[in-house]
Amino acid sequence: MLVATPGTCGGRLRINGTRITVQRIAVLFKQGLSAEDIEQTYEHLSLAQVYAALAYYLTNREEIDAALAEEDALYDQLKRESTKRVK
Repeated sequence: MLVATPGTCGGRLRINGTRITVQRIAVLFKQGLSAEDIEQTYEHLSLAQVYAALAYYLTNREEIDAALAEEDALYDQLKRESTKRVK
């Protein structure tokens, strides 16, 4: 149910047949959404697909949380640099 394809979603693990990454599911889960809420948000996903992504996240939580933190830090850095250029 989960695949990683170079060139698609930055090579991140995603739900097969979609561009919804495990990281995206993890973010929604961390925001307090249940598997059922996530399924309703992305109506083209099945509950089984959402649970597969959540199972992977929970099994690899440390690694995925670190990747999310790295992306947040990069976003903040780019935002600061962009703001400096505008001034």
